[in-house]
Order: sequence, then structure tokens, then C-alpha cells
Amino acid sequence: MADRGVDLSGLPKEVRDHLAELELELSEGDITQKGYEKKRSKLLAPYVPQTPNVDLSLPDVQLSPNHSADPSPSPEAPGPSTSSASRHHRSHRSGGARDDRYRSDIHTEAVQAALANHKEEKMGLPMPTKRRSAFVQSPENNCTPPDTSSASEDEGSLRRQAALSAALAQSLQSPDYWINRSVQSSSTSSSASSTLSHGEPKSQPALTVLADVLAHTRIDITFLPPPENNSVPPDVTSSTPQERRGSKAELTQGLTVKGMSRGQSRCSMLDTTADGVPVNSRVSTKIQQLLNTLKRPKRPPLSEFFLDDSEEIVEVPQPDPNTPKPEGRQIIPVKGEPLGVVSNWPPALQAALARWGATQAKSPALTVLDITGKPLYTLTYGKLWSRSLKLAYTLLNKLGTKSDPVLKPGDRVALVYPNTDPGMFWTAFYGCLLAEVIPVPIEVPLSRQDAGSQQIGFLLGSCGVGLALTSELCLKGLPKTPNGEIMQFKGWPRMKWVVTDTKYLTKPSKDWQPHIPTANTDTAYIEYKASKEGTVMGVAVSKISMLTHCQALTQACNYIEGETLVNVLDCKKDMGMWHGVLTSVMNRIHTITVPYAVMKACPMSWVQRVHLHKARVALVKCRDLHWAMMAHREQKDTNLSSIRMLIVADGANPWSVSSCDAFLNVFQSHGLKPEVICPCASSPEALTVAIRRPGARGAPLPARAILSMGGLSHGVIRVNTEDKNSALTVQDVGHVMPGALMCIVKPDGPPQLCKTDEIGEIVINARSGGTMYYGLPGVTKNTFEVIPVNQAGAPIGEIPFTRTGLLGFVGPGSLVFVVGKNEGLLMVSGRRHNADDLVATALAVEPVKTVYRGRIAVFSVTVFYDERIVIVAEQRPDASEEDSFQWMSRVLQAIDSIHQVGLYCLALVPANTLPKTPLGGIHICETKQNFLEGNLHPCNILMCPHTCVTNLPKPRQKQPVGVGPASIMVGNLVAGKRMAQAAGRELGMIEDQDKLIRKHQFLSESLQWRAQTDPDHVLYVLLNAKGVAVCTATCVQLHKRAEKITAVLMERGGLNTGDNVVLLYPPGIDLIAAFYGCLYAGVIPVTVRPPHPQNLAATLPTVRMIIDVSKAACILTTQPLMRILRSREAAASVNVKTWPTIIDTDDLPRKRPPQLYKPPTAEMLAYLDFSVSTTGMLTGVKMSHAAISTLCRSIKLQCELYSSRQIAICLDPYCGLGFVLWCLSSVYSGHQSILIPPLELESSLPLWLTTLSQYKIRDTFCSYSVMELCTKGLGTQTEMLKARGLNLSCVRSCVVVAEERPRLTLTQAFSKLFKDLGLSPRAVSTAFGSRVNLAICMQGTSGPDPSTVYVDMKSLRHDRVRLVERGAPQSIPLMESGTILPGVKVIIVNPETRGPLGDSHLGEIWVNSPHCASGYYTIYGEESLQADHFNTILSFGEPHTLWARTGCLGFVKRTELLDASGDRHDALFVVGSLDETLELRGLRYHPIDIETSVSRAHRSIAESAVFTWTNLLVVVAELSGSEQEALDLVPLVTNVVLEEHHLIVGVVVIVDPGVIPINSRGEKQRMHLRDSFLADQLDPIYVAYNM
Repeated sequence: MADRGVDLSGLPKEVRDHLAELELELSEGDITQKGYEKKRSKLLAPYVPQTPNVDLSLPDVQLSPNHSADPSPSPEAPGPSTSSASRHHRSHRSGGARDDRYRSDIHTEAVQAALANHKEEKMGLPMPTKRRSAFVQSPENNCTPPDTSSASEDEGSLRRQAALSAALAQSLQSPDYWINRSVQSSSTSSSASSTLSHGEPKSQPALTVLADVLAHTRIDITFLPPPENNSVPPDVTSSTPQERRGSKAELTQGLTVKGMSRGQSRCSMLDTTADGVPVNSRVSTKIQQLLNTLKRPKRPPLSEFFLDDSEEIVEVPQPDPNTPKPEGRQIIPVKGEPLGVVSNWPPALQAALARWGATQAKSPALTVLDITGKPLYTLTYGKLWSRSLKLAYTLLNKLGTKSDPVLKPGDRVALVYPNTDPGMFWTAFYGCLLAEVIPVPIEVPLSRQDAGSQQIGFLLGSCGVGLALTSELCLKGLPKTPNGEIMQFKGWPRMKWVVTDTKYLTKPSKDWQPHIPTANTDTAYIEYKASKEGTVMGVAVSKISMLTHCQALTQACNYIEGETLVNVLDCKKDMGMWHGVLTSVMNRIHTITVPYAVMKACPMSWVQRVHLHKARVALVKCRDLHWAMMAHREQKDTNLSSIRMLIVADGANPWSVSSCDAFLNVFQSHGLKPEVICPCASSPEALTVAIRRPGARGAPLPARAILSMGGLSHGVIRVNTEDKNSALTVQDVGHVMPGALMCIVKPDGPPQLCKTDEIGEIVINARSGGTMYYGLPGVTKNTFEVIPVNQAGAPIGEIPFTRTGLLGFVGPGSLVFVVGKNEGLLMVSGRRHNADDLVATALAVEPVKTVYRGRIAVFSVTVFYDERIVIVAEQRPDASEEDSFQWMSRVLQAIDSIHQVGLYCLALVPANTLPKTPLGGIHICETKQNFLEGNLHPCNILMCPHTCVTNLPKPRQKQPVGVGPASIMVGNLVAGKRMAQAAGRELGMIEDQDKLIRKHQFLSESLQWRAQTDPDHVLYVLLNAKGVAVCTATCVQLHKRAEKITAVLMERGGLNTGDNVVLLYPPGIDLIAAFYGCLYAGVIPVTVRPPHPQNLAATLPTVRMIIDVSKAACILTTQPLMRILRSREAAASVNVKTWPTIIDTDDLPRKRPPQLYKPPTAEMLAYLDFSVSTTGMLTGVKMSHAAISTLCRSIKLQCELYSSRQIAICLDPYCGLGFVLWCLSSVYSGHQSILIPPLELESSLPLWLTTLSQYKIRDTFCSYSVMELCTKGLGTQTEMLKARGLNLSCVRSCVVVAEERPRLTLTQAFSKLFKDLGLSPRAVSTAFGSRVNLAICMQGTSGPDPSTVYVDMKSLRHDRVRLVERGAPQSIPLMESGTILPGVKVIIVNPETRGPLGDSHLGEIWVNSPHCASGYYTIYGEESLQADHFNTILSFGEPHTLWARTGCLGFVKRTELLDASGDRHDALFVVGSLDETLELRGLRYHPIDIETSVSRAHRSIAESAVFTWTNLLVVVAELSGSEQEALDLVPLVTNVVLEEHHLIVGVVVIVDPGVIPINSRGEKQRMHLRDSFLADQLDPIYVAYNM
């Protein structure tokens, strides 16, 4: 939008009014974003200031078609590294004037153009929030050279920085650029303009300016500050402490908008969201940003499928009918030139060595360099021959005895030599050939856990290797056990080690001659190869293949005797071995090896060797070209004119073309001829596939293919004409090898021949290729014995071909083009993408600043029925948080534009932390493994599931309820389903011995009666942390104590009958006495949990709130608590001057009240039960005298409680069933209650269990928090407890008191853990109560055991219940919530229609019972709920029963079990609270299910909680491990929720343990958590916003 520079306050009033109306229309959704922007720019067009034309020619830089300017600082400004400064010098030179379309720097331009397009969208991605301490960068000292990073297996994109200035210039020409810039602070824009107008590049390259614009937030025009106030607008992307605590006032000061229509200021709309959450915090602004980004339509539309919502089928979108299809004819196999017959070619390779050893003994074979790049020693052909002979003799005759030799011809032997010691390796290799044992060269294992060592073990095992040859020096360096033996490496077979240094070898006896047979099909050597999955296999090369390959290379490369060759590659495998060890010996070539370690120390060393030795051939990778260029310091003396062939080993990589061009540009002036660059293609299976032959002087260079990326992703070749941004320029790799036959076949499925314009896998038939994967016949068949078939599926001949793993096509003149490798292929939604291409695009986004070039891994992971692309890169230690985030967001945009594919995850890890292959590249397979296991430890991560997961099922539309509840009911009856209802047994008539109940319908009367009839019977025993009874109460003691309290209430309280009195006591007998004191006085007790003295700020306001809401006239408490209420600390969080009368009941005078109150009717209010629900709502329910009597009676019947019984209670006594059991039940039934305050468990964990054992308790009640404390804390101590004589075999019922779905995993873990201490597995069960009815179910003494069912999780989302077998995928176990109490009836009702539901349907649980609460006293927060929670009737069916709504979803299922009366037992299953459910995508989710999945995702997730905010799912996970692991959790959490719940997580918040608030019942307070998160009070370790 080109209106950023407009001063809004200066506009005419009517224009401002129009703008305000537009804003409103947009906010209410009456107009689309696009329409809004269009209308808005039209309105503002006349007022946009015109920008004067800026001179955009950048000084000092001419762009040649083949050359890229580097946006690095000028020589005057100190550069980041000398190499970039030297590149700046070089940009003066112009290259050859080739056709513009063939410029290899096109890719960078493409990326810049793509990013410029994204600029128009102006969507800001919210930056993740990170705690500053969280990540430690790895130390600098182990980093590789300055800009050179490290080796890379996939060097792309040298020209990356290319033509950047051109791209910049192009994007800067629009006036947009300057206007946009004014949104940022003025200083930046002025520095940017000075950069361009004065022509002296400042140290901030112009590119970062562009980056700022691209990656910056979309700031609404309303955010522009008024002209006189020059402050910078709030930047929601940064995370400095100042903004963090920014208040609403600060934000709004710059938001004044004049003249809003409909009398509404934009401000008020910004202040709160739809949920009424203030948006003043940084978090909410970021979430708003995230929502803005997600408003963009996804590119692939959702496919239109959704069969039946109970059986939703999730599939990858079907391919688009407009995709390009191949149209050419079927390809004809391509034949290489015939293999020439030369008379003096040796019959075997060893014969060639024998010949040179005898006739040319002085001729140099190999020169080895030391670490500084100076020659260390030269091995002559004579020496090589004599040493190899000695070794062969020693191996065959000196190991073991004559009768029992250790090695026999044909045995496999591992060669373990470092790259720095090629001489030893050559000797060992040829020694093995002469001894006719099979060498298997492998890398030196550096540690027990070395990246490849486990897989190397697989290779050694499959090849049956038991002996390893190594040098003395190398042996010393191997990891040893403490007693000096070589360590047994992980996964390796047992090995014998043999040192091959000359001094340990024996000179062969005169009569001993090695046996050199003519080359045959026996295996000569085995070369290792790592597959895409990371397994390492051995490719066997036969003696004849080895010889033929040498002959083919000699012919193709035109080797002549005595030439000099410089080899930079690894001589143990691949081209480095084929040219540098085998073919060179065959042709008596002098090889100079430049090991990797030398290259790291001195990247120019190979160029210097070529110059000094006038070498004719050099064997390099793109990496080496790149390094030489970087280190090149205008060396006047280097001369490369001697080179006739520069073999580029990874020339098959499509991005090699840029390295070759750039290298030629620099070194052409040093005598390098363009025609000598020879890219080639090879594969471990087929060896050399194709190589470009050196051209004649002055002949035209081969053409290049410019292909459309879109076409490639569908596997077809289309020359890219229109959009050069998504083009791939590839160079040919020459012609197929002499004597070979080549076809292109489909990479997957049967090997069908491709059409001429189709990309396929190259297959080769030649005598010179590998013969099999040694020891793996199954895999061999599919690779080495492929017979291509035609369109009809008929084989085209008899001859077997070998798959090369290379993807490509045959171009004009039979030139071979390779566009990628099978193992780098990523199949996303049916389209192919090449990992190397993605790496190149990522590198084209201004690489060197943030990440290391050669250390980028691209792979795909399968998540939710499709492959998802992940990019992992190593971040430079000096890159700032902002730089990294900008780089990441721009890589996303570039890949999106150029490859039309979304990235799933982009992670940056600290420098030098990715697993490396032995030659310094990144070990992709291991990186992927680490990513999936959560061991990657990124320091920055960006997940984009919203953009790339396009195969979610369509959101469910809630059907309007057209069918009435009556027809549903009739439908159920017709279908033979019974209605979902269940009832406990009848309360029945009172037996005779229960005279008490007939006489006393009030608990206060029961206590008086017990004090008279059985005064010394102990009702209560209170234990302390040591398990000592600190206080007991007999019936008469309790009665007398209650009377004292009544007396003081009447005297000092000034109370009227029916006033509310707050009881503020720690758990104990004082609380019980105070409760009965209130009943005696005719006032209404309200029990409240006392504030926590260490945390008054958090706990005291709740106390204050209950006191205010209940309108309490007086507070009864203890002296210590009274002091706390009046303390200075308390005054900080509440107003202490306005407390009602406070009476402390510690030392009361012995007074009796004149008379005790008796309520006129049982319907009168007995007490108020206040509790905060998990959704954070404070509710008080009214309990009448009749309700508590019947409740106590119901519990007495269910649990068979009599005065001779003892029960132990470890619960909080402030509300719900906990309060009833603690204060009421004993007085009614006369049993003895042993009271264990849960707080005491914190100082003495085994207290509860030792009490059960010591008192031989049969029935006990606890909460989930108590059970969890014991499970986590005592898990390791069961043996010790057993030794102490702890025995739980007496416990027959242990009931967990809860108001939620039974936590099956916890109860099972508890049972299993304490089974050894005699706990019966049948003992543990759960109770279920709710606000409207404190006890609905409780497992009693009789009745069947609670049953468990398995429910399909998908069906629950649709409010259905589908029972499945145990272990079915996507199923969850649900346990029955105990037997329904006597006198209770439940029915399952549709919460919308309020009609009854059928058996096994999910609905709201409604309850009818004489002990239901009689109504809410007040609901703090939502008044509208009051009416219909109590006394509701069904909309159809039986109209007379009054029901109370529990607010919980559940179902009833008739089981096969029989209850006490012999009928089939109806089980009630609670699924979860209706208020807590999350409505997402039209489905209903229960937080606990998502949390269970999340907690399984990674070992370091201690606890998790989920909630929604504006349709985004937010997951908060507590991290129990080190902070390094924080970011590992983000992808794992996202994956698991997507896989198991078909939901995309919007925000992942990683916090410290204990941050998720939990109430006394052990339930998570998700709404408190949500409020703290939005108010920015969590202090998270990391917050990731998923795109």
C-alpha cells in the first residue's frame, strides 16, 4: 500500500470519516482485506507525496553477466572477513559475454524477486519470545575457517549473493520502498537513503534494509504517531524488557484516530479481543499478528472430501488435472563409445603395479602433503610395490599358524586409515589385492558414539569382517578402554587389529611370489555406501569391473603414462579412489593428494600444487572451487594453464554450475581454459556414469538446460521461458562412459522406460559397475538386476541394468543431464522436490550472515499422512536473534515462491552441533533422527504447519437441530436402544436400630444425641507429619467445644439467625467444632481455605473475594491467621481495614449458650459450599439440612459405615465431598475418622500410607494430588517401605474424590507401584461429584468392580461414543466413576435440545437426588447460568422430574456385570467438563486428551495444559530437562497433536516446572493459565508462534 507516508491528521474530515468507516467494515468482516486495501489506496491516492527519483546506480560495482557483486562492505569499512573484501575487489573484472539467460547467478535474482513480491503482502510473522538465559552458543574455537564454513556435500549457490544490487535496485525503484521505510524509525531510513545517494556503502549492507522491510510487521496505519509526537511506533516483533512490561496506556497514546464514524474510536476496538482479554500485553499482540498471517488463503485449496464424519478419511490432495504430463516418445537406450582394445593393457590391476614396480621403480607414484600443504614424502612405484608385497606376505603367512592361518584368500578385511595418510592406505589396499583378500575401506571411528559408527557396524557385519588393518599412529588415536584395549564400538562385530607400518612387516622369502590371476568376476574390493535411511551397505566391485572401469576412465579422460594428477578427494572411495588410486596406478600417473585437513588449513593448497607441479589433471569438488576462490588473493604467480582436465566430481549436483562459472571467472586470467572444466556423474553402485570430455580449444562450450522448477516437481522437462524466477539452470555431465548402455526409467514402481521429456532414474549396463551389495542378496536384486520394461510392461531385453540413484534425462546430442539424486528426493503431496535445490534457495537468501554455507540439512518427515519438509542449519555464533528470525522468515517466503511448497519446520542449531560425516558434510540421517527424538537442541525454530498442512478434514458444520428431541427418542426406541439413564439403589425405609435418624433430621441434633448416649466414643483423630495423633475429639468434647463457639458468636458477633460466618482454619478439629458451633447458633457457616503465609499476594485475594461475595458478617479463625489478616504484607494485596468482625477461637471461656438453635424446617439452609471451578469461576452452592442428612445416609449405606469402623481421610476439608467426609459423615454415622492434612505429606511423603498400615484401615479417601505425590515421590522407595513393615493388604477401598474424568493412568500406576506392599488391584476407585450435587457416584463395598472401556477418540469429537477393542489406534481408556449412590438417578441429555439420549451416546449428565444442592448462592462471573442449573425439566419425555445439570459430558453403558439386586449394572462414564471443552474446527475436544498426547511427545515434558485463544490452540508444556531442550519440544508437540487430534497448534509455550496452576483437587486451572499467559506473567522459557 503506497500510503505509508500520508499524515492522517492533515487529511480533510470527509476523507478521514470514509477511512474510519472502511476500518469498521474490515473489522466486522463486511469487506475483504484486498477490497479494503484497494478502496483505501484509492481514497489516499491524491494525498500521497511523490518521491523524487533517486540515483540508484551503485558505485564501484559493474555487474557482468557472469559475475555477481557482493553486498559486502567497501574496502574502507573494515569487512567481516578478508575474503569478502577481496571478492569486492574482484567485482571490477568482467567475465565472458555469454547469453544473459545462461547466467548462473539467476537463482539469487529469482530469490530476491520472490522476496520483493512478498513485500507487497506485508504480513509480519510474530517473532518467538525467548528467555535470555536459555541458550548457550557453542564455543567459537572449534569453528572452521572464516567464510569457508566447512565442507559440504551439496555445495550450491555460489552466486548466491549475485546481482543482489540489481535486485535491490529493481525493488527500490518503487516509491513504496521509501514510504514504507518511514514507518520504521527515522534514523534507519536516513541511513538507508544516505547509503544510496552518497554512494558509500555503510557497514549495514543495503540488503538488510530490504530484509527489514520484508520481515517487518504489518503495522496498521492507525499506529502512526501524531506528527508532533516523534516516538517510534511499538514494535511487536522485538522482545526487549521495556516493551515486555508496556502498559495499555503507552500503546494507546499513539493511536488517536480522529473522526471515527458511529461514535466508535478504533482504540476501544483494540483494547479487548472477542474474549474480553485485554490486548495490552506483548503476547496478545503477537497472537494477533499470527492471526493476521494466517488470514492469507492457503495455496492448495482443501480437497472436497469428507465421507462420514464418524469415519473421516484423511488423504493427500489429489494431483491437479492441469499438471504437465510427458508428451515425448519412449526413450531409446543410449550407447557409449566402444571400449577400445589396447594391446598392452595389463590382465589385472595388480599386474600393472608389478610391471611399474619392476620397470619404473624410481618413478613417483604418490606425493603426500603435511598439514601446512608442503610435501611430506613421495612414494615411488618401486617402494609401493615392495611394501605391498611385504604386507601381502605378512597377511597370508605371519598371522596365525601354517596349519591355521587367520586370513584366507577371499576374506574381507577392514582398512582403517585417516585421510591424512594416503601412503599407508595405498600400501594396504594393494597389499590386500596381492594377498587376494578383499579390502573394505572405512572411516576412522573417532569416538564410541561416532556419527556413522553404528551403521559401519552393520556394514562390517554384513561383509563378515573380523580383522582391521591400521597404522600405528592411527591405532594410538583410537578410543581405548581403561586397561588399554581398543574400545568395542557400538554395533561393531569383535575385531582383531593389525598394524601395517613397514617395521612390523616381514620380507617375503625368496621363493614366495604373489598369485596374480587374470581379472575375473571374484570381488576385488568393497566400497561403502550410506543409504537415505542411514544404513551403510557395501558395494562389491569385481576384479574385472575394477579393471574395465580403469580402462573406461583412461579412454574417457585420455590419460597418458607419466602425467601428474592433483587429487583433493577422499582416496578411500568414489572418484578419489577410482582416479587417484586405481586408474593412476594403471597408467603410472604421479598423484599428489591434498587431504581435507590441509584444505581446511590452506584452501588454496590444491591450486598451488597444480601450479608447482604443472599438473595436467585435477580432481575436485565444487566445495574446493569455492574455497580456492574465497582464499584467492590476486595471486599473480598462480598459473593453471597446464590443466587439460579439471574433473568436478559432484558436477551432477544441479548447483555445481554456479561454482564452475565463478571459478572460471576468477582463474581465467591465470591461464585456466574454459573447455577443461569437466563435470561428471557417479554413483556407488554403477561407479562412473558419465563424464564430460575436455573440449577442443576455441570450440563452443556445451549448452545448458534452463528448466522450469514447476515442471521438474511433476517429473517432466519443460524449458523455462516465462518466469525466470522459478528456473533451474543445469549443465551437462558429458556423455555416457565407453562401453556402457544407459536408459532412463521411472524412479518408483516397475522400471518402465521414460519418455524423452520425462525425468527418471538413470540405469546403466556396463562391465565396469558394481556387482552387488555384499551379503545382502535381497536388496541387490532390486538395484543391480533391473530389466527395463516398455509402456506395455514387456521387458525390452535380457540384459540387467544397475540403478544409479541419479535422476536426470538425456538432452540433445546424447548429453546426460542430472537434476538430482533419489536420496535427496522429497515427495510432498505427490510432487517431487530436490533437497539440493531447497538448500540452494535457502543459501540465496543472504547466507553468510546468519548460517554456515555447508551446514544445512534438508529432509522430510512423515507427519499426518504426507511428507513434510524440514530444514536445519547451523547458526553463526555472532548472529543476533532478529537476524536469524528474519533470515528464517525470508527463506520461507523464497521457498514458497520458487518451489511452490510450504516448509513445515525451519530450525537453527548452535555452530558445530550437527552430526558430521567423516568428511565434514552434515549427516542428514542422524540429524533427522535427532529431530524426531527431540535431541537436536535448536536455538531458533520456526514451525509453519498452518501453511503446509493442507490435508486436514473439512471443518464440521454443526447441523441445525431440525429433528426434535421427541423424534430422536422414538428413533432410539425403534432402533431398540434404551434411554441412557441409571439409578443407585433405593434409600429405602429406615431399619429399626437406626432410631437416631428417625428422631433427628438435623446433624446438630445428631451430635447432641451422640454426646449424651456415647460421650467417650472417639469421632476424630488428627495426625501431624510424624504420624502422631496431635488432637482427638470424642462426641462430648466436640459438642462442648461447639457450644463454647456458639456462646462467643452470640456475645461478640452481634449476629442474626441466617447470617453468613466465614470459617478460616487450617485442616483440623477446630474447623469441625466451629462448623457445629455455627449450626448451634443458627448462622450459616462458609468454610474457606486460609491464605498461604508465603504467598499472600496470590492466595489472599481469593479469600477476600469469598468473604465479599458471601457477604459474611463475621470471621472465625485462629490467632496466627488473625495476625496474618491484619499484617502489613496482607495490606499490600487487599484492604485490611474493611474485614468483618474477626473472632479468634483459640482460648475461649467456658460458657454455655442459653439455648441451641433448631431450624423450623429441614429445607432451611445449613451451609454454603464455595469453590473455584477449573474454568476459574467462583461459585457458592446452598446446602440444606435435608440434603446433608440424606447425603450422609447415602454414603453410610454405600460404604457400610458404623460406629465400630475407622476410615482415613487425606483430603482438603473446604468444599465438595472432601468437606462432607471430614466434617459431617462421622457425626452422622458414628465411625472414627483419622484426619491427615494433605499439606503434611509435603514434609513426610509416606505419612498417609504408613497410617493405613499402622491402623489397619479398610476404607480411605484421598485426592489425585495426594496419589500423584505418592506415585512420583515414593516410586523408588517401595523396597525400603516394605522393609519397614508397611503393609497395605488391609485396604479394601481407596476412593479418589474428584469432579473430573477418572485419571486411569495415575490410578493404574499407583496400584501397580504399591502392589508389592500388598495393595489389592481392585481397591483403587474414583468418586464423582459436581457443583450441583457433591456426590453422585462412589465405589462402595458391594457392587461390581469399576469397568473400563476403550472409546474411539475421533467419535468423542463428534459427540458420539464408539467403543473399540483395547489397543485400537486413536482410542482412549475410560474408567467408570464408581457406583451410583443410593437415591441418585442420572440421565444423559443433549445439552442443546435438552432431550434424553440413547444408551452409549455422549451428552450432559443430569442428576436427580434428594441431596442435590438447592441453588447457587451467587455465581461470581456469570449470573446468567443461575436459573437452569437446578430444577430443569427435559424438553421431552417424562415432564415431572426436576433435574440438576452437572455441566459434565458422559455416557451410560449397561454392562454384563450384575449389581447387588441381581440386575445388570449400569455404569456411568464421565468424559469431561462441558465448560472446559475446546470447540475447534466444528468439533469438540477435551483438553485432557490433547494433554495426554503432548506429555507423551518427549521425555522432558513434565506436565502440559492446553487452551484456546481466538481459535488458536495454545499448548503450555512444563520442561523438566535442561533449557537446551526447550526448542526440541516445539516440533514434537506440533507433530503429536496433528497426528492424533488432527489439529494444528497455534502457539507452543515452554515454561518451568510448576508454572501450570493446579487447585487443591489436583485439577489444572487452565483459565488462570490462559489469563497469565495473555497478561505476560508466565516468564516462559520460549514461546513459538506456529505459522
